[in-house]
Amino acid sequence: MPELTLTILDASPSRCGSTRKRVPGREDLKPGECLCTYCTAKCCRYFALAMDKPTTWRDFDHMRWFLLHEKASVFVEEGDWYLLVHTPCKHLQPNNLCGIYETRPQICRAYTTDKCEYDEDWVYDHYWETAEQVLEYAEAVLGPRRGEGFRSPRPR
Repeated sequence: MPELTLTILDASPSRCGSTRKRVPGREDLKPGECLCTYCTAKCCRYFALAMDKPTTWRDFDHMRWFLLHEKASVFVEEGDWYLLVHTPCKHLQPNNLCGIYETRPQICRAYTTDKCEYDEDWVYDHYWETAEQVLEYAEAVLGPRRGEGFRSPRPR
């Protein structure tokens, strides 16, 4: 059997000729320079709608229904609950800039980079992606529904 030789290549940027732009931290920007120039347009790839904190099984059933749809999740941040829909804006261009910048909606105009998620780590107090996670959480918070648990009965 022939001997196998493995060669490990040096993949450092100086060897590969990387053209990847260094992404500066918020504090590294020059006066007048815009974060959007370096961003991956996080704010244009989803929208989040405030929702009431679920307190009943019916509320949690509605939350489960949200998560039965593709690209939806629910999160809690600083005590506030949100439905998060992961979908990019129709006008987001491949260069991560707005294709209708001059006529963009007021909500986009009012949004500033002062507290944007440019350098956020995306950690929430709570985060759910599946209806099953919601059932488990609801049962922990409310206890099992009368006469039933959320799990299927044990097979006989």
